[in-house]
Amino acid sequence: MIVEHLSLVDFRNYAVAEVALGPGPNVFVGRNGQGKTNLAEAIAFFATLGSHRVSNDAPMVRHGADAAIVRARLVHGDRHVLLEAQVNRQGSNKARVNGAAVKPAELPRYAQVVLFAPEDLQIVRGDPGSRRRFADQLLVQRAPRMAGVLGDYDRVLKQRTTLLKSARARGVRGDGLATLDVWDDKLIALGTEVIRARLALADDLRHPLVAAYTAIAGADHQPEADWSLSIGGSDPEEDADAAPVDAADDIEAAFRQALSARRSAELERGLTLVGPHRDDLVLRVRGLPVKGYASHGESWSVALALRLASAELLRAESRLGDPVLILDDVFAELDADRRKRLAGLAAGYEQVVVTAAVDADIPDELRARLVRVDAGRIVEDDDA
Repeated sequence: MIVEHLSLVDFRNYAVAEVALGPGPNVFVGRNGQGKTNLAEAIAFFATLGSHRVSNDAPMVRHGADAAIVRARLVHGDRHVLLEAQVNRQGSNKARVNGAAVKPAELPRYAQVVLFAPEDLQIVRGDPGSRRRFADQLLVQRAPRMAGVLGDYDRVLKQRTTLLKSARARGVRGDGLATLDVWDDKLIALGTEVIRARLALADDLRHPLVAAYTAIAGADHQPEADWSLSIGGSDPEEDADAAPVDAADDIEAAFRQALSARRSAELERGLTLVGPHRDDLVLRVRGLPVKGYASHGESWSVALALRLASAELLRAESRLGDPVLILDDVFAELDADRRKRLAGLAAGYEQVVVTAAVDADIPDELRARLVRVDAGRIVEDDDA
């Protein structure tokens, strides 16, 4: 897959922007704060339906505007596809494919992007939410219908939690809230599907993760990624040392049993304490948790390996060709050895987008077409 042209209106710091891209490496260079990452974020939006920097859409809309428009013309072999997303500051977003209105959840069917940025260090060092977001965005790219499943789960979760808070305020205890059973059924049905998809993803990433880590670090430190599930009795959100657990043969039954066991605690706290929203993807190297035990270099290698493994997984499964690989301002953060190794791996993709603050940070393998970015203005290198 290749992004041939990107068009922005009122997106981040861009009032209007038109950017042509080509196969192979495309490099955006500019001082920090000029809008390089905004271009990368716009391209990735079509694949992930979100931002790698913020958890909601409003910050992507230019100050003073109600909505941003992002258009991308994609090339899949001999086929051209025009995608458009209207990102609203408030309310639901809108989308079009070749001019026809579609649900935004349809966009990832046409666009696959893997973006690596300095923020990805939070995947390995941050809270469980960072790892869940990484996994769920990849799930949506592998199976776009999962966007609807995840959205439905979030809506049921919010409604169930609202009911728990109301019951807590009224002093309801134990089995005194019969209407909760209806929401339990919905939560279990949707949550079971999310858990199964996440477990399958971790299994499919196993070999690509080892290969990518070894290629980046130059050593086999036995990287692992396994889910710690709240239906297994632990609470990864509150127990940083919660260990991975084997998937239950009957996830649905285990989910129902865990909800029953935590019913009193949930009513007391006004929170839903069981479900995929409480799970954690536990990352390990050399048999030890990355968080708290890995060195800085190992942490970077794990974060890079997760993204490269994701790209390899999509590349192997997709009919769209290679995913677009975006390396957002990462080379300045890497030592010389990892920089060289990453550049060598990235150069093999159909299209690579690189952002950098200074030209010297760009490895020779990725030096090609260069565009300068200056305060929301695109300047072709020939005109700079």
